[in-house]
Amino acid sequence: MSVVTPLQLTMRPLTARDNPAIARVIRAVSAEYGLTADKGYTVADPNLDTLYEVYSQPGHAYWVVEHEGDVVGGGGIAPLQCSEPDICELQKMYFLPQARGQGLAKKLALQAMAFAREQGFRRCYLETTASLTQAIALYERLGFEHIDEPLGCTGHVDCEVRMLKSL
Repeated sequence: MSVVTPLQLTMRPLTARDNPAIARVIRAVSAEYGLTADKGYTVADPNLDTLYEVYSQPGHAYWVVEHEGDVVGGGGIAPLQCSEPDICELQKMYFLPQARGQGLAKKLALQAMAFAREQGFRRCYLETTASLTQAIALYERLGFEHIDEPLGCTGHVDCEVRMLKSL
């Protein structure tokens, strides 16, 4: 009988040199789940290859997860565009298979929401798709509630699951 040991994973803020690696992770996970650009998912984001520059703005933050120097996941927070100023959005949470099931998505989401509170946000919004059942279950455990209508102007036309949490 073999014993599976957890990977040694570390989480840290995104740097400019991480841009190609996190873009590869997002593209790989999107392909795995069939989240294509033509449906308005993250892979259609024109800033996908320059996330460091995007998340270096005030009120924005992004963290990557590494295993032995390789980026294997990440997620961030930013003000929700076209909405009330007290709402932020949990964004671009993607993890390669080897980084899943180890509590890092929860840890990253909690860190992102703590950052959001420090920035003065009072509510956190997210959009996802029904096929990402593990992610939805995590968000529900973190206290996100399902809402019927989209908020802001994210452009994610096929993200039919919308959730909101008071911070």
